[in-house]
Amino acid sequence: MKTLGLGLYWDNLEVGEQFKTLNRTVTEPDIVNFIGVTGMVETLFTDLTFGDHGGGPMGGRVAPAALVYTLIEGLLVQSTMQTTGLALLEIEKRVLGPVFAGDTIHAEVEVLTVRPTSKGGRGIVTTMNNVINQDGAKVIEYRAVRMMAGRPVG
Repeated sequence: MKTLGLGLYWDNLEVGEQFKTLNRTVTEPDIVNFIGVTGMVETLFTDLTFGDHGGGPMGGRVAPAALVYTLIEGLLVQSTMQTTGLALLEIEKRVLGPVFAGDTIHAEVEVLTVRPTSKGGRGIVTTMNNVINQDGAKVIEYRAVRMMAGRPVG
């Protein structure tokens, strides 16, 4: 019987391949819970009048970039790496714009490199991940290098 929801194998991916995740709306409880559990209790995230104190207008409750990145990684794990993602080896990230409570985000992913490791059965996959909001604006971009499992032999 076939199991649904399994991740992608490194040796099934091709350089230049692109895909998009499902959408995820960032909620106020997401932000409050994240800053509480991580200790990121910073005025920028906890004070809706932050702009009134010289911090610049924010236009709502801003989400920490670490939360936004984590939500996207969750979508990627659920859709591409269940049982096949072995390790996140490297990440290079740029934050390009804010995300607020009520914004809806998704990732657009492009496979940059794919290669086997020296040990059989696994490979190294590099992707460019663009986090896009509901207005089509890129808010975060990051390059990720991961070790992924290969297709089972036999």
